[in-house]
Amino acid sequence: MARYRFQAGSLSLRGKRRKIWVLRFRDDVIEDGQVRRIRRSVVLGALTDFPTRKLALREVEIRLSQINRADYRPKPVATFENFAARWKSKILPNWKGASAINARSHLSRYLVPFFGKTQLRDIGPELVQQFLSSLTVSAKTVRNVVMTLRSLWRTAKAWGYVSHNAFDGLVLPHIGRRERFFFSLQEIQKILRAAEGPYRTFYWLVGETGLRSGELCGLRVDDLDVENRLVRVRQSVWRGKSQSPKSEKAVREAAISPDLANHLAAYVRTWRPNERRLLFATRNGTPWLADMVLKRHFRPLLKRLGIAVPKGNGLHAFRHAVATEMDRRGVPLAVRTRRLGHSDARLTLDTYTHAVSEDERHFVEELGRILDPNGPKFEEKAVAQVQNKFVN
Repeated sequence: MARYRFQAGSLSLRGKRRKIWVLRFRDDVIEDGQVRRIRRSVVLGALTDFPTRKLALREVEIRLSQINRADYRPKPVATFENFAARWKSKILPNWKGASAINARSHLSRYLVPFFGKTQLRDIGPELVQQFLSSLTVSAKTVRNVVMTLRSLWRTAKAWGYVSHNAFDGLVLPHIGRRERFFFSLQEIQKILRAAEGPYRTFYWLVGETGLRSGELCGLRVDDLDVENRLVRVRQSVWRGKSQSPKSEKAVREAAISPDLANHLAAYVRTWRPNERRLLFATRNGTPWLADMVLKRHFRPLLKRLGIAVPKGNGLHAFRHAVATEMDRRGVPLAVRTRRLGHSDARLTLDTYTHAVSEDERHFVEELGRILDPNGPKFEEKAVAQVQNKFVN
C-alpha cells in the first residue's frame, strides 16, 4: 500500500458553547493482520488552550511529526475488549492459578465493561482515573484491579499497540492500616496439646517454621532432613494442584528444633505412603486443602479451646506469631525475612511483626517517671539525659 510521505492534516474549530480544535488526518494501521488506511480525528484542546490558529498549528506539527517520519511504520490497533481476549489467551495461561483467576475476574467484572469498545490508543490517564472513580469496591480491590490493568498495558506496549503511559499522575485510594491477628505462645501451646494425629504435626510445623499453608500442604517426605533438622520448601499446593512457591525467595530451607525433628521422625515411621510422597495427603493420595483443614478441624478446635479469632484470620495467624517472636528475641532481620520467604524485608517489618520493642518500653518507662505529677520534682537534667540517650 502506498503511503503519504508528508501530510499537514485538516484543522478545524468546532463547538458552540465550548470551542475545541480538532485535527483530522490519515493513519496506516494493522487490524486483524491487515494494513488499512483510516481517517482519525483528535481533539487538540480548547480555544482557551490555543487562542489562535497559529498556536493550534504548532500543536498539529508536533502531533504529526511521528507519522511524517520516513521510518514510520503502521501500528496494530485494537479495542480494549479484543486485546483483552488475546492477552487472556496468550498471557494468563503462564500465570499461577490464583493470580490468573483474579485477573480474569478483574477483566470480566470491571475492566471490559468500562473500556470494552474503546481503542487502546485512546485510553489515557484521565480515562483511567475516571474508571477508578466509578468503582464501588474496597481500596484494596481497586489497587488489585489496577495491577491487572498495568500488566495488560505492559504487554500492549511490548506488542506495539500503545507507546504512551496511561497511568501518569494516577491517584489511587488509600488503604488504611488494619491490625493483624496473631497467636500468643500460650495459645499455640494449647492448640498443640489439644490437636491429635497428623493435625498436631501440621500445626507444630506452621507454629515453628511460619510456612504458608500452601507450602505446608505441598511438603513431601523428601523435603524433610531430620538429621540436619531442616525443612525444605520446594513446591506449594493451590486447589489441590502442585505449583512453584510464591516467589524465588519462597524456595528456601527452614531450621527446626530437635523436638520437632524427633517428632517428625516418629511421624514418618507411621506415615501412609502415597504416589506423590506428600507429607499430608488424603486417603486418595491428594494433598490436603488448607481451607478444608481450617473449616473441618482448626476452627472447631479453636472454639473448643475458647480462643477467639477475628473473622478472616486462620492458619496465617501462626505465621504472624513466628515473625513477632523472632522480633522479640532479636533475630536478625535477614534471618527473619529468609525464614518467612519474603522478597522484601519491609513486609516482614511492617506487616508481620507485632511487637513493641524493648527500647520503646524502656523509653516510655523513663519518660513516665519524669512526667508523673506524683513523682519526684521535675528536673531538666533528667530530661536531657533521656533525650541524649535515645536520640544519640
